[in-house]
Amino acid sequence: MGFVTQEQLAQYLNLELPVPQRIEDTGLSEAFLTDLLLKSAYLESGIFSVQSIANALSLPFSIVNQLVELIRIDHLITVRGATNYTSAQTLELTQRGRERAEAALQISSYVGAAPVPLEIYTHILNKQSVRLIELDREWVYSSLSHLVLSDQLINQLGPAFASGRSIFLYGQPGVGKTSIAEALGSSLPGEVYIPQALEVGGQIIRFFDPVTHVSIESDQADHALQLDLSKKLTYDPRWKKCRRPVIMVGGELTVDMLELKYDAVSKFYEAPIHMKASNGVFILDDFGRQRADPRQLLNRWIIPLEKGVDFPSLHTGLKFKVPFDQITVFSTNLNPTDLVDEAFLRRIRHKIHISSQTEGEYKEILRRACHTYGVHYDSSVVEYLLNNYYRKQNRTLTGSHPRDLLEHIIEYAAFLKQTPEFTIETVNAAAANYFVDL
Repeated sequence: MGFVTQEQLAQYLNLELPVPQRIEDTGLSEAFLTDLLLKSAYLESGIFSVQSIANALSLPFSIVNQLVELIRIDHLITVRGATNYTSAQTLELTQRGRERAEAALQISSYVGAAPVPLEIYTHILNKQSVRLIELDREWVYSSLSHLVLSDQLINQLGPAFASGRSIFLYGQPGVGKTSIAEALGSSLPGEVYIPQALEVGGQIIRFFDPVTHVSIESDQADHALQLDLSKKLTYDPRWKKCRRPVIMVGGELTVDMLELKYDAVSKFYEAPIHMKASNGVFILDDFGRQRADPRQLLNRWIIPLEKGVDFPSLHTGLKFKVPFDQITVFSTNLNPTDLVDEAFLRRIRHKIHISSQTEGEYKEILRRACHTYGVHYDSSVVEYLLNNYYRKQNRTLTGSHPRDLLEHIIEYAAFLKQTPEFTIETVNAAAANYFVDL
């Protein structure tokens, strides 16, 4: 109809972030970027090049070049040994430039990638929401093919993850709750853009975390970054193209970890752990065993789960709104009714019980474990194991037992410098060290 060009439509559908070419395209003020440049240059002993600063600030060459021209006019920098400059020449902070850099460092010692304004971040976050992913039965079966699960359970898990909402997995220890959540989370299709840092109310929040975010940027993009940011980049370099994040926390989780972390010395923030899981999966493993009271933790999630938004707070008192876009998985081996009340359970969309394994499932898990470790599988020994250590003992069949018992056998054989074998004798030795009979 002529309202948009083909390039604009492709950009919208493919969610490519346009490369900013001018200062105003970044959404940040000239003063903000100038201070960031001066701080970066100051930490390089005051001597720098346009390209080195472009790399340090993750900004296109053209923007840094524009900034350099402006601050040169203000006598904040000078060209070393020349009256004119080119992109390859060495630049140096003047005394006035050093003083301004020192003043900026007193306000915030953050030096790194230029941040993305909150408004832009929110827009991109919504465009790559987990609720926009299309998942089908084939995806579920493929994601869980390495696990031994019933069709009934798979039919419950598929719609739960496809909804992009919260899930409560409960059942006995060792039945596969964590393995299921991790498998489905790591198999989520698509790529997401994650900002290296955010700007909110003049404050900086460091966001990208190489420990939890898996970058999938190509070598070609990295090579282009080193050559010419203004011509080679395909998207805004302040963002990292990553896999959808899958972040898991356990007993170490405290309520403080769910809030912005402000460093009074450096004077900038670190994004909370669950916020880093945006557009992905956040798994709260062993729920109920945290140092914080379970109800205290859950109260922190009531509004985000119900309204789909979160309200982080800066140390200045400013609260701001961000989309709460993640599949939140609560996994526990405790009785759910002992942990939460009906009001909270109502806010969790899917409650799925992971039951203990059947004998058929147990045998298949053991067979696969033997294949993985290169140990011969003997069905008669399996019957002996089931009869003497499960049926007679009235012990629950648990999916983690086959792997654990087999590892005991392998460790014992290694100690004796023998080839591991799955026999009645090795099963008895492994069971004596594994099972607890009081």
